Amino acid sequence: MNKKEANMKSCLQPAPKVLVSCRGTDGEDNVLAVGYCGNCSYAPPMVMVGIVPTRYSYHMIKESGCFVVNLVDKSYQETFDYMGKYSKRDENKLEKMNVKLQECEKINAAYLSDCPVNIECKVVDSIVTGSHEMFIGQVECVHANEDSVDTEGNIDFTKINFIG
Repeated sequence: MNKKEANMKSCLQPAPKVLVSCRGTDGEDNVLAVGYCGNCSYAPPMVMVGIVPTRYSYHMIKESGCFVVNLVDKSYQETFDYMGKYSKRDENKLEKMNVKLQECEKINAAYLSDCPVNIECKVVDSIVTGSHEMFIGQVECVHANEDSVDTEGNIDFTKINFIG
């Protein structure tokens, strides 16, 4: 098979489709679509999210020191697309899309109750990697829909119809 040089911008695919929720120190909640997200440690469990410093939520996470990774399924496609296209700087997009928030158990933020998995994280470090600041979050609590969790608490991801 012959090879051809490809675009480097987003060469690792598929990337997870996640919505990150956060709360500012003034109590304001927000949600944004994030393209750079992944596991980065299992002991202790940690995930990272990459956020461009010009995003409305960037300073909320930087100041509050926490965020929630909400995994999105196909039933939430329209909301996912809207959260990625519009900024809360310009309109109350949470109200417009009727986003349902639930208070987190371990951090001062809210998760999206309509998403099948929600990962509460406390920021333990960050690194600027060019266009994004990668926030490393230690996982404090994971919520998952009952029908996707086995008797040992493991999430069966095959039961979730993720956005492609």
